Amino acid sequence: MSGNYNARRDDLGRYWKKQFGYTHRLIVVDSFLDNVELPDGQNQRLQFNPSSGEPMLVVRLWANWQDPEGIEPDIMCFAAMTDEPEPEVAAAGHDRTVINIKPDHIETWLNPDPANLLALYAIFDDKRPAPFYEYKIAAQLVRIV
Repeated sequence: MSGNYNARRDDLGRYWKKQFGYTHRLIVVDSFLDNVELPDGQNQRLQFNPSSGEPMLVVRLWANWQDPEGIEPDIMCFAAMTDEPEPEVAAAGHDRTVINIKPDHIETWLNPDPANLLALYAIFDDKRPAPFYEYKIAAQLVRIV
């Protein structure tokens, strides 16, 4: 079982409500990867790179998943937060983009106040860095039947 996921901004009040406002992390990345479904039903993994070459400050949530039945071992899970895609990402066939925040918001993100979730949403709504994302095929994923 993988411990890396995406947390959609519109799911923060549902699936991620126990983490949003509590267990925040930040990762500095040069690119992000995600799968795109092709018209023939196959999947392709694309690597998106900001054309500026600048690193991205991607916000994340974390959780310690525990199997309710106690069979599976605990898993430390991380989720990169995503939002609506930039136009060039949507044109590549993907429906979201990682949330890349301004350096000014690092302290607030890493030390959240669960009583003030509006301050966290304001980070997302602030005109965050939105470089033009170039992409390339990272892998062709083939279904074996």
